[in-house]
Amino acid sequence: MARTSIYVTVEPERVFAVLSDTETYDRWVVGCKEIRGVEGNWPEPGATFHHSVGFGPITVRDSTSVVESAAPRRLVLRARARPTGIVRVEIDLEARGGGTEASITEVPIEGPPAWLHNPVQDWLIDRRNRESLRRLKQLAERR
Repeated sequence: MARTSIYVTVEPERVFAVLSDTETYDRWVVGCKEIRGVEGNWPEPGATFHHSVGFGPITVRDSTSVVESAAPRRLVLRARARPTGIVRVEIDLEARGGGTEASITEVPIEGPPAWLHNPVQDWLIDRRNRESLRRLKQLAERR
């Protein structure tokens, strides 16, 4: 399990507003290239957005669904990243010192990453999520 945190200088409601806008995900989630569509009322449980993920010329079409949503504190997602598997992404927002402690906990739940889960994989996930949180922070603080 990889858990990564960052301090954001705005209240949780402003950070959650970014999480509630599917059009921002390709700007803050590392590897997300394009949002192709949304089913349901994001970020209500069961809502899904379709996206393209990849690095360089390699792109895969996939989807992310809401498992749990408790605005403005928590959003839990089930993200598919074929062919590598499925991950559970928990985003928690805690008011702290006039701002927000934002954290992402990511756990592989299906496919090879879940079967072979190890500390090196967690380290790589942490590095990616550090950059994602840095981008999320910038978007929230600019709103």
